[in-house]
Amino acid sequence: MSFSEVADRVWVARYEWFDANVTLVRGDRGLLVVDTHASAVAARQVIDDVRALGIGEVVEIVNTHEHFDHTFGNGEFRAAYGPDVPIHAHEEAAARTASAAERIKAVYADNPDEPRGDEVLATTVVPAETTFSSAVALDLGDRFVELVHPGRGHTCGDLVVRVPDADVLLAGDLVEESGPREHTPGFGADCFPMEWPLTLDIVLGLTSSSSVVVPGHGALVDRDFVEEQRNDIGILAETIRDLAGRGVPVDEALSTADAWPFPVAYLGEAVRRAYEHLPRSQKRLPLI
Repeated sequence: MSFSEVADRVWVARYEWFDANVTLVRGDRGLLVVDTHASAVAARQVIDDVRALGIGEVVEIVNTHEHFDHTFGNGEFRAAYGPDVPIHAHEEAAARTASAAERIKAVYADNPDEPRGDEVLATTVVPAETTFSSAVALDLGDRFVELVHPGRGHTCGDLVVRVPDADVLLAGDLVEESGPREHTPGFGADCFPMEWPLTLDIVLGLTSSSSVVVPGHGALVDRDFVEEQRNDIGILAETIRDLAGRGVPVDEALSTADAWPFPVAYLGEAVRRAYEHLPRSQKRLPLI
């Protein structure tokens, strides 16, 4: 997969493995790369594609969150561009990168037939060490790039990257377009479905009607797509709140609701996590 310029000095490459996006932003100082793919081997291909563009050296690395498909290439980028290249992430994501890596490596170790599992297991994990809590601006020389933590959603440490002069927003996995899950966001074991809609309200406030939005996975989208996905997650959250308020047990919730905004097959963790996060006052459930 080669990089395509989607706005002024902003390039995106969409890789088949995990349908993952890697983005480059160029300034006078050099290149900022956002997310580094899912293994050292995969990252070397990304680096080859960056070098094929001939547009400069990587001087900044950003991880949108801690999951391996966004961070496992960090070490290879450091090897290629120098050990002092800073890796930026939200403080919560950086603190959880190593433990998240251990969990995913255990999954691959237990499932040896998974494609490219050997690459995952062989990758040396390099967490971000340059962190922030709310927002920070990175100086690329002739332009600034903003890193913003809009709240919890896909994980507790999500960030989005805003390129103001190009009207581009890199949304990480707070927004997903990928086809195989029918545009379903990644509701994993560390998601926050009850907070996600409000987080996307902040994200929407960082966009305009003409913004180019780069999701963590899948094709480029626009503000309307983000708003639609936010509303669907909002419906999911309110459906779960209603079920819990009526005393429906968590293990019966998926089969009880008349309709869900996303395919039921992908919502098990969303429901479990939402029930965990709801205060007892919103759950008519038996005392334990």
